[in-house]
Amino acid sequence: MTRRRIPDEILSAAHARAAARAAGDWGEADRLRAEIEAAGWKIADRGTDFALTPAAPPDLAEGERIRFGSSASVPSRWDEPTTGLATVVLMATDWPDDLARALAALDTTSPGGTSVVIVADAPSAEQAAALEDLETAKGAAGEGPAGLPVEIVWTSERLGHAAATNIGLRRAGSPVVIQLDTSVELTGDVVTPLVHALDDASVAVAGGWGIVSSDLRKFEDAPAGDVDAIEGYLTAFRRADAAERGPLDERFRFYRNLDIWWSLVLRDEGEDAAPRRAVSLDGLPAVRHQHRGYTSLPDDERDRQSKRNFYRIIDRFGWRRDLLTTVPQQS
Repeated sequence: MTRRRIPDEILSAAHARAAARAAGDWGEADRLRAEIEAAGWKIADRGTDFALTPAAPPDLAEGERIRFGSSASVPSRWDEPTTGLATVVLMATDWPDDLARALAALDTTSPGGTSVVIVADAPSAEQAAALEDLETAKGAAGEGPAGLPVEIVWTSERLGHAAATNIGLRRAGSPVVIQLDTSVELTGDVVTPLVHALDDASVAVAGGWGIVSSDLRKFEDAPAGDVDAIEGYLTAFRRADAAERGPLDERFRFYRNLDIWWSLVLRDEGEDAAPRRAVSLDGLPAVRHQHRGYTSLPDDERDRQSKRNFYRIIDRFGWRRDLLTTVPQQS
């Protein structure tokens, strides 16, 4: 059996992570682990040493289509100049009607300069058929039936929510990235106000629904304004920040609580500096429908996966009370 060569940059990141662990810099160690895993490698700690093994399934070529086995295999556009206004990233897994609803709303409400990246994360047969129809309907310029530029990126296996998000971020061509959950139906233009919110350099992330905490252990819904984190239903941030502060930790295979983690990553300027802001915008024209990722799991399994994800927030930010911008009022 031929042993796969470890790329120099992965080996360097692993050594840097070992040094960070030895220095007690757990935030940097977690960031480097995420970088290593996003590149398709697993790292196992062995005392002060480590072991690296390939983690990603292979890329598969099917004619002109490539099904990618890892987010790192997907060509990145981050070195290209930005174009347009905003790139909207959508996930496609098992619910084609939800995706169709979200796309139809985007087509009718989005301003010029909006593009769409759909990450087809090993979708169900029904979802795959709908995406293939969409690819067939696209024009030579890559536009969907209503003229909105659409790119579909396929995976060879189900990679999970964070990895699929990383794929969408790597293909984003615009200065602002908007993550839109397919449970959300837009009833008007949300792109313009979200982009304008990010004109303020103090704002790291903006969206339609925000949450706050008094202890980084429990979070609750918050009114519009400054919040601690933006919920993943509708989230906007700068592509440059995603390139600098990413990738997302791909151990978040389940979606819940990743939005809190990513909001804090985007806001964090270090313990010696004031954090940037998370802003929930009032009155965005959007309606939330049933969230299939939530309702499709039994309660105990959903809670188990959610708790596992929340521990990752505590591991990185559990002591960072400086990131709390809003304290809920006691009743």
